[in-house]
Amino acid sequence: MGNAIEIAERLDRLSPPTIRFLSEREPFRFLVCVVLSAQTSDQTVNSVVPELFGRYPTRHDLAHAEQTDVERLIHATGFFHTKAKHIIALARELEGKEIPTTLAGLTRLPGVGRKTANCYLGDVLGRPAIIVDTHFGRVVRRLGLVDSRDPEVVEVELKRQLPETMQYRFSMTANLFGRTTCHAKKPLCDGCPLRDLCPSRGGQIPGPTK
Repeated sequence: MGNAIEIAERLDRLSPPTIRFLSEREPFRFLVCVVLSAQTSDQTVNSVVPELFGRYPTRHDLAHAEQTDVERLIHATGFFHTKAKHIIALARELEGKEIPTTLAGLTRLPGVGRKTANCYLGDVLGRPAIIVDTHFGRVVRRLGLVDSRDPEVVEVELKRQLPETMQYRFSMTANLFGRTTCHAKKPLCDGCPLRDLCPSRGGQIPGPTK
């Protein structure tokens, strides 16, 4: 396996001090945004939520929303039937309650899986978290840090390789690196700042790149 700490330190130096892909900062709205971000871009989520939260500004409002209206508002994110059902159920579940602060508690909420829960833990609560999405998984496999395509296995393995203080920051820097440099189809290997550490450099990319 590669040197996760060295890679994390190098990406930390190369990356902006703050990395955020979703525009909403209020905790419940952020959680809804992460649910909506499944199988779509963050840009698409950021484009639909102003109207969604303009119409349904509170948990109570969203909890009592008509599903067909929510579907209309979030249609661009894809899988809008399921997502509308989940975020309405999420609002109902959390109306008048505190949002859970543990992985186990968060993943019991409607529509919240490990990735969504880890996003909340890392971004909102500042807790250790490894967030495995398409970009992150692609980067860490190409760098030889993991060989599994199972998100939970990748999460556990990276938690083993990195101290807790580095985990969330690495989730964000590796994700950004995947978006800007280590692209799925045409990675920018020439001049890549991690080229000397990457076993996949120069186009020798193992397995599917999604």
